[in-house]
Amino acid sequence: MGELDEAWAAALSEAERRARLAGRRDVAEYLSLKNSNDLLRTAGVDWLVAEFTSLAGEANRAGASIQISKKEGHRFGTPSSTMVGHLITFTNGVRTLFVEAGWPRTPRDGFVRGGGLASANIRHLGIKTANEELLLVKSANGAPAWKSVSKKHTFLHQSDMRRHLSILLDRR
Repeated sequence: MGELDEAWAAALSEAERRARLAGRRDVAEYLSLKNSNDLLRTAGVDWLVAEFTSLAGEANRAGASIQISKKEGHRFGTPSSTMVGHLITFTNGVRTLFVEAGWPRTPRDGFVRGGGLASANIRHLGIKTANEELLLVKSANGAPAWKSVSKKHTFLHQSDMRRHLSILLDRR
């Protein structure tokens, strides 16, 4: 978590505490929900980034030569909003795989459609048919889980990530 995110979390906690002391239960409950959702968002995005990075590292140890670059504070658009989060770029020769994930940070950024907590895109440069749009949702047990919007709302599994990396490595 970056310094700005830590400061924001501390400010939200303080605002929630002050709302409770002032008897503003409605405001305190909203801030508590926001804080809880932000923790789920962070966990979901961090998992997606870490899992793709780990799988690319695994492929490199097996002889691939995937170059990996990361960018925090990446802004990307969805049909109705602007998401702010992470971008990981995987490059193998002339092929490039982009994984971007985040959520709106300010009211002017909009909202995550479909009742999701965050959005992500898996994009293959020049291979539009392989792209996938994801939505972070709460699973039945309350944990964050990525659902594919592109594939009739199936959950994203490690095997799906391996498939995306196989396309990058041209091993379809």
